Amino acid sequence: MELLRTPEERFSDLPDFGYEPRFAQVAAEGGAVRIAYVQAGPPVGAPVLLLHGEPSWSFLYRRVIRVLAAAGLRVIAPDLVGFGRSDKPADPADHTYGRHVEWMRAFAFDALDLQDVTLVGQDWGGLIGLRLVAEQPERFSRVVASNTGLPTGDQPLPEVWWKFRRTVERAAVLDIGRLVQAGCVTPLPDRIRAAYDAPFPDESYKAGPRAMPGLVPTRPDDPASQANRAAWQALGRFQKPFLVAFSDRDPITAAMAPILREWVPGARGLGHPTITGAGHFLQEDAGERLGEVIAGFVLQTT
Repeated sequence: MELLRTPEERFSDLPDFGYEPRFAQVAAEGGAVRIAYVQAGPPVGAPVLLLHGEPSWSFLYRRVIRVLAAAGLRVIAPDLVGFGRSDKPADPADHTYGRHVEWMRAFAFDALDLQDVTLVGQDWGGLIGLRLVAEQPERFSRVVASNTGLPTGDQPLPEVWWKFRRTVERAAVLDIGRLVQAGCVTPLPDRIRAAYDAPFPDESYKAGPRAMPGLVPTRPDDPASQANRAAWQALGRFQKPFLVAFSDRDPITAAMAPILREWVPGARGLGHPTITGAGHFLQEDAGERLGEVIAGFVLQTT
């Protein structure tokens, strides 16, 4: 597996993201992979694991991190393989749903040995993170699902998602900053869009963003469908606190919020907030508010 590594100078002068990068090596099919992450707040204590999605990186959580750290929580925000400062498999075929789950499992549990975890998953951060919760529930104390889901291919995905997938597939040059902007309600300044472009010096580094839409199960016999069905069954037995914190302006994932609230036992009886005035990337549109929701949830259920 050929791996590319973005030069560190690409990440100079990131707005409001002065965290020192850390790295963990994980064993992987085809060779070891280096996963980057940032950490904030007290170095001991139960971790809050922030998982981002497509095509962003941990920079997306910068406002959330600040709020959580100020609340005294230990925050860990990794970059998915293929994104941010993490290693980038150059061949789109090297990206599979199963591999991304295993990469994050190895990072969180083998490399960092995290226990008593609060998962926060948005977009692919939920597609991956909810699998981890389902497969190793003993590692987790609570979950925050935010603009995400766990598709099995048994139900059709919305047309807006198919439009996004076709855009990624057909683009000769994939404009990462523009894709993030399309998922936001508020306009992004040039410096912010540039920060989303930073991990990708040229098209050869973008195998991850190009591959991810095609990994979402869209038919019942997709390679990941059965594992996701099994995860749904496990989540149907998950009794620990499970908060559904979606935004009010995300047409891609909106239908998943009531399903999660009704299906997961740990979600019942909780006051599930709606983050208003925010799109798919609610961390950009309402990061401070999302951070406050997460911090309040963790402190109230500890």
